[in-house]
Amino acid sequence: MDRRSLLRATVAGAGGLALPFTAWPAAYAAPAQNATGPYGALRAADANGIQLPAGFTSQVVARSRQAVPGTSYVWHDAPDGGAVVPNGTGWIYVSNSEVSSSAGGGASRIVFNSSGQVTGASRILSGTNQNCAGGKTPWNTWLSCEEVSLGRVWETYPLGGTAVVRPAMGRFKHEAAAADPVRRVVYLTEDETNGKFYRFIPATWGDLSAGRLQVFRAGSATSGTFAWADVPDPDGSPTATRNQVSGAKSFNGGEGCHYANDTVWFTTKGDNRVWQVNLATGTYELAYDDSLVSSGTAPLTGVDNVTGTASGDLYVAEDGGTMDICLITPDDKISVFLRVTGQGSSEITGPAFTPAGNRLYFSSQRGTSGASSGGITYCVTGPFR
Repeated sequence: MDRRSLLRATVAGAGGLALPFTAWPAAYAAPAQNATGPYGALRAADANGIQLPAGFTSQVVARSRQAVPGTSYVWHDAPDGGAVVPNGTGWIYVSNSEVSSSAGGGASRIVFNSSGQVTGASRILSGTNQNCAGGKTPWNTWLSCEEVSLGRVWETYPLGGTAVVRPAMGRFKHEAAAADPVRRVVYLTEDETNGKFYRFIPATWGDLSAGRLQVFRAGSATSGTFAWADVPDPDGSPTATRNQVSGAKSFNGGEGCHYANDTVWFTTKGDNRVWQVNLATGTYELAYDDSLVSSGTAPLTGVDNVTGTASGDLYVAEDGGTMDICLITPDDKISVFLRVTGQGSSEITGPAFTPAGNRLYFSSQRGTSGASSGGITYCVTGPFR
């Protein structure tokens, strides 16, 4: 039996049990299913090769190895994780460069005014390796994470300041980060086939120089309760952080991470899943699994970066697949929001919304060339709900 059939059979069998309590539907909600999206069908590809719903338009913001239009700054190779930081009069889009230190690894920024016009661009981090994803903090810094063995988290300052390494946040194959201002912690994903899910508790909120690294402990099921345990040696040497705590739950290739409303979502590319951790109830479950889509073709594969909107919608980017950004609504419906055509050797990275929620930035890491030098960063504008 293949994985899809096995999981469907397991869910069907479990659904037929006569349970002596009424909490089953709430505790084991079904993962997102195919549905028509809130914006309707995709139109034909536009001049940039992007299929969008009616009312939405795209533009190219920057291309790797070319000056950002309106500036003299040359945009970096392999644009990856990104975020938008408000700067009082407009906003800044920050983007990682997933290449080695010798090839220009680090992060850059593009500055926009209140009308969305570029007013500047510059480097904010240099000399680091394979900066993949990361996360924005409530104090408007950008955590740029290295996706290498014993990788580090660098706190960068898009509004001005010198980047600082944050070793207390652990050394492992970092992917994404998401700040939780309610519990005053930062969640972290790990891109290993047996990677773990972590949280960092700063000694002082707003200062990431010291604190405790903890790992997510749970059973082998796809839903249930969880707990946190301290990682004894965040340096990860000689024993990797993921191997230090008995009972730590493994996740197959941790990728994007997003926090909102007492919930943190993170993705695992190895099994095409979106996990939902309900922090108020201390439970976790699947928000999406391509093997559990009950009808039609699963729309989302190569599950990667994730972001969200004030409406509660999640936008999940594909690494490969059909180069889509898919939308998961709060009522567990999934649809394709946009598709990038003619770039089958690339991946979609760095989705991030402006504070007003009417612009979505993202990149195609390798563009039409399939090489790190071919990256393209876009902006989509439209009537986002």
